[in-house]
Amino acid sequence: MQLHDVWFVIIAFLWTGYFFLEGFDFGIGVLTKLLARDRSEKRVLINTIGPVWDGNEVWLLSAGGATFAAFPEWYATLFSGFYLPLLLILVCLIVRGVAFEYRVKRPEERWQRNWEHAIFWTSLLPAVLWGVAFGNIVRGVRIDAHKEYVGGLLDLLNPYAILGGLVTLTLFTFHGAVFASLKTVGDIRERARRTAGVLGLITAVLAVGFLGWTQAGKGDGTSLVAMIVAVLALVAALGANQLGREGWAFAFSGITIVAAVAMLFLTLFPNVMPSTLNESWSLTVSNASSSPYTLKIMTWCAGIAAPIVMLYQGWTYWVFRKRIGTQHLAEAH
Repeated sequence: MQLHDVWFVIIAFLWTGYFFLEGFDFGIGVLTKLLARDRSEKRVLINTIGPVWDGNEVWLLSAGGATFAAFPEWYATLFSGFYLPLLLILVCLIVRGVAFEYRVKRPEERWQRNWEHAIFWTSLLPAVLWGVAFGNIVRGVRIDAHKEYVGGLLDLLNPYAILGGLVTLTLFTFHGAVFASLKTVGDIRERARRTAGVLGLITAVLAVGFLGWTQAGKGDGTSLVAMIVAVLALVAALGANQLGREGWAFAFSGITIVAAVAMLFLTLFPNVMPSTLNESWSLTVSNASSSPYTLKIMTWCAGIAAPIVMLYQGWTYWVFRKRIGTQHLAEAH
């Protein structure tokens, strides 16, 4: 295995970690409208991710930075062709971070309600857009002989990519509902379990359709194994949720995300962005990568820094592992 293949695997790992962690993060944001009945319950939901949401986004920064350094041609074509959707995701992530911090800075109901609206929409939109973006990456886009995207914005809104966006939205929200049932107590915990059951069924229908479409169009034996694991894990998550085993349900919903993302990268390799105009114009791990020396330096740096970051983030989750409820909230201003 050459270094550009190794870095394709590393980038796939970073995106998988991002979707696993930020998936329930986005799901909690969406559930502030769907699950919480009053302001106190919204505070509980937001507090479940309060200590970790910004750490989860480190995985996105790492994935983007690794793509820029290891595959500059991929990065350039991706960010020029998907400029508007990725800009919208960036704006959402900025506003979302501000909303978490500013929401409690003033006591007025209108002020807090507006920031809660912002949390909901800036969680929902990226959850959809990431699915649309990766759906187009796997499906292929209009790339010419100069490695430039020559399509338009409407080319990205095709049925396959839109279905991918719906899958990520429902899957992340289901993942978030399971996380909410794992991290809360009382009535909100029970409602989170019931909500997860409904969302899981919707997710199963959409995910089977999307993954089956992917397998039929670009899959092979290894991607089929990943698809089967994703489907079985989703079924297991629904079963564990029904039995009230929140820890197992969260583990299996996470495995569903991991296996589904792994399937997408397996169907993509050795391409990084297929061309729908001419297969020979596709960006691959070899023609889009940096020099071997650059990849070698990156490998040494990643080998030292990555374990430290992962240990620190794991410690953060351990420290804030306890359940919370409305009785644990501090008095409002």
